[in-house]
Amino acid sequence: MKQEINPKDTNRAQAFELWMKSPMPMVTLIKTFDVTRLYKTSRRRGMKFNMLLCWCIGKAASQIEEFYLLSAQGKLFKYDRMAINVIVNNKDGGISNCDVPFCDDLQQFKSRYDALTQKTSATCQDINDDDAVIVGTSAVMCTELDGIVNQYSGIFNNPFLAWGRYKRHWLKTTLPISFQFHHAQMDGKQATRFLEELQQTINRTRYIRNGASGTPRSRQKPSWWLKKHKNDIKGARGRSRFRAFFLLLQLKTKHKGTTPKCLV
Repeated sequence: MKQEINPKDTNRAQAFELWMKSPMPMVTLIKTFDVTRLYKTSRRRGMKFNMLLCWCIGKAASQIEEFYLLSAQGKLFKYDRMAINVIVNNKDGGISNCDVPFCDDLQQFKSRYDALTQKTSATCQDINDDDAVIVGTSAVMCTELDGIVNQYSGIFNNPFLAWGRYKRHWLKTTLPISFQFHHAQMDGKQATRFLEELQQTINRTRYIRNGASGTPRSRQKPSWWLKKHKNDIKGARGRSRFRAFFLLLQLKTKHKGTTPKCLV
């Protein structure tokens, strides 16, 4: 639901007064993301890469309070839900806008994304959600891009993210993403926190189970060998997997004859 609020009753009072009169209130930040987990999840689970990225954007943005505020026509509005705007290629060769309501459940978001984008493509008509705050996105997948800076029209003040084709490297996949926001809505502190939250959300996609993003499953109980030598590996707690692995290699030499099969 959309509700007009008094800027003086929010923490954006000073920024609103300052930046609403600025001829160029938009700020653009560009960050290169490690999307290796997102790429692998897309390939393994047969999900569209852009759909997964849009869900991650909504997931990260929903954690930032300022994303539910929007300045327009000299006023400040507050929303209680969010939608991700997707630019769709329609059957006539043009493009259309499609607002996909965001939800935490990935499978439900995927169903909405597929249904609405297919409808927009077939009908060549925009699907707008005026009761939700819109986070704009644009994917230019024809080529790799280092960054995109959008123009300020004074009409579309919503946060906006744009990217090109992801870059495949030997051990990882990266994607530069441009993030544009209105300075009356948020400051650099909130914007950079969103970018960090987006990277963390992308990293957690490896733990997606049955269409929902969860936390890592608890590790299985140690085998009899690990139980027997738990005092030797006690110091490995909290270390990285590589350091723990090398510690186990040392134990292989120390405890001959009781080496687990995984180290043979």
